[in-house]
Amino acid sequence: MDRPIFPAGWRDVAALVPDGATLAIAGSGGGLIEPDAVLAALETSFLETGHPRDLTVVHALGIGDGRESGLTRLAHAGMVKRVIGGHWSWSPAMQKLARENLIEAYSLPAGIISTLFRESGAGRPGVITRTGLGTFVDPLLDGGRCNEAAQEALVERIRLDGRDYLRYKPLKIDVGIIRGSTVDARGSLSLAEEAADLDVYAVALAAHNSGGIVIAQARARRDERTTPIRLARIPGVLVDAVLLAPEQRQTALGVHDPRLSGEVAPPAGVASSPPVLPVGLRRIIAERAVEEIGDARSVNFGFGIPGGIPAIARATGRPVRWCTVEQGIHNGELLDGPLFGTARDADAIVSSVDQFDFYGGGGIDVAFLGMGEMDAAGNVNVSRLGGDIVGPGGFIDITQSARKVVFCGAFEARGLDVEMVDGRLVIRTPGSQPKLVERVRHVTFSGGQAIENGQEVLYVTERAVFRLTPQGVALAEVAPGIDLRRDVLDRMQFAPILPQALDNADVLKKAV
Repeated sequence: MDRPIFPAGWRDVAALVPDGATLAIAGSGGGLIEPDAVLAALETSFLETGHPRDLTVVHALGIGDGRESGLTRLAHAGMVKRVIGGHWSWSPAMQKLARENLIEAYSLPAGIISTLFRESGAGRPGVITRTGLGTFVDPLLDGGRCNEAAQEALVERIRLDGRDYLRYKPLKIDVGIIRGSTVDARGSLSLAEEAADLDVYAVALAAHNSGGIVIAQARARRDERTTPIRLARIPGVLVDAVLLAPEQRQTALGVHDPRLSGEVAPPAGVASSPPVLPVGLRRIIAERAVEEIGDARSVNFGFGIPGGIPAIARATGRPVRWCTVEQGIHNGELLDGPLFGTARDADAIVSSVDQFDFYGGGGIDVAFLGMGEMDAAGNVNVSRLGGDIVGPGGFIDITQSARKVVFCGAFEARGLDVEMVDGRLVIRTPGSQPKLVERVRHVTFSGGQAIENGQEVLYVTERAVFRLTPQGVALAEVAPGIDLRRDVLDRMQFAPILPQALDNADVLKKAV
């Protein structure tokens, strides 16, 4: 194949993807570097011809808008036979196929998948790490299998120098699907207009060095060489075909913002926009959680309730010395909601593979993550909720290496309605579904492993804060206005360790 070719339409794109191929896809939710035009071409081909079919799809982060773009393009019975995904919730249609056992469903940590692309491309024997021990990806639990159709062992336990490790087996990638901003005369891709780099290079490397091909999407073609040359993030030797998509959007917002991609410096003399503060329950929890930043140099924020903490920190004048998110962003004005993972005026944008290396080696002082369920052992579930696979994203990579972890979540689900009135928490309507349970349905965070690792772990809810100890989960404080017995203890499925000093008075922050 002469490099690169320029497919003229969906038939040309589909002709490059054989039945039964293993696809690696780079991208993230909210349309971040999402190669949707390529995926749409494959979808059109399948609906028109029934091909390509029986695909294996591997992706580190969630890809799509939750409705029709991204992974949903591939979510047709018969088109896909297996998915190995770091995050699933951006495609409810793919979740449905997994729930009905119409595909083999696996989930692994996002950082592991991104790194596995690199290691597979480099010809190394997979990823050997302690990340994932004690969680659902550990072969002693589920081995990353998420439905009955998934039977193959993708992970194994090994021992090195007397310690347990997990070995995530290497992948053979037939087709890498990536996106860039522009492609030059020799096929090199620039990511200059993109809001992140993610694992684009690693996906291309894995496909090329596996003997497969790389299909890239780009907004425009340049007849000259990319300049400055350091903007050519993906060298043309790795690119086999480029689908030009002039309508390509930077993110799901549609409007190109050069401050997201770092193409321009922050406006001189112009104050940054005021923070968009979370409201209601999210704000109550975030306002308590922000106090745990302390003097940490390196702070990580996860999706959901923690995504509102940076705005609270800005509004209250609490400095965050250095902030990162797993998509590779360092500092800047972090965006929340669908565009979580991007930032205006970032100090640096690195690949997500490099970011996860930073995390895995212990680069985070304190991490703030969401919490679906927690249990008596201090385990947390965010990867399987309501019967659907959600996947951990970077949750496992982050929580098993951060020195301090602060989980943020509601005490109950389904119908919970609370508000702060004159500094006291009022529960208007309690939730009908407990979240502090005897045993979580999916272990995304292992309390026992955290104790072994020597980590500090807190669980912040709107009405109470808990702390992980070697003896178990201990109650650390209750919010003013809360009745300890009625609102906390009687609504939990396990009994926490109680401090002797804590009585039923409305006292905020009576620590263990």
